[in-house]
Amino acid sequence: MIITDKRIDAGKAFDWGKTSRDYAKYRDIYPDIFYRKITDRGLCINGQNVLDIGTGTGVIPRNMYRFGATWTGMDISPEQIEQAKILAQKDGMKIDFRACPTEQLDLPDKSFDVITACQCFWYFDHEKVMPLLSRMLKENGIILVLYMAWLPSEDIIAGESEKLILKYSPNWTGAGEHRHPNWIPEIAYDHFELTEHEEYDIKVPFTRETWHGRIKASRGIGASLSEDKLQKWDKEHREMLERTAPEEFEVLHYAAITVLRKK
Repeated sequence: MIITDKRIDAGKAFDWGKTSRDYAKYRDIYPDIFYRKITDRGLCINGQNVLDIGTGTGVIPRNMYRFGATWTGMDISPEQIEQAKILAQKDGMKIDFRACPTEQLDLPDKSFDVITACQCFWYFDHEKVMPLLSRMLKENGIILVLYMAWLPSEDIIAGESEKLILKYSPNWTGAGEHRHPNWIPEIAYDHFELTEHEEYDIKVPFTRETWHGRIKASRGIGASLSEDKLQKWDKEHREMLERTAPEEFEVLHYAAITVLRKK
């Protein structure tokens, strides 16, 4: 599904379906602490019904399945959902994955204890989505906004990779990340109250190949470039990694978690 949004990449079109296979292979990268920060708060655990919006290839439900919650995953991209189903079935996980824009969700009132949104919260039409999420949450239900990003000004490899993303997608709005709380739109506070947030550093391990794949499976590269430009980027990025990176390395990221409670 081709998406254009003037708020994102100056309206440059992107399609997660183009990169779903790479996304499934290379974007499952969150360290265990990322999930423990959630369960330590008593969220997404046994006895809870959880909805993951913008689920992509189901990274959050699949990695948190071991903690015992019942999961539903929704994403606008049918190709992403297809990969999520393949991966969940491979590991014997019973997760209800469906392709549907978040703005069009039609799930029962008060049916979820927690709604998670990882790496996706800025994509939504919040005027439509925030009352919808409130309706689907039980009393005192929680929205959990999750995010992780490399720090290009502090990590050489991340910085060099980001330069190449911007060379091929100069309007990419994912550039220049720094530590900050997750952005929450004002409309959210009509329906939810902010109860806490936390930001923390993580070093994420990669090889040259897995880092290359992680960058390729991004909006600025695999989801938006033409095949010709993708091949040129591929060659240039591999050459950069051979010059800059050892075979195995860590990339400095920060992660952010925000907890919103239904009013």
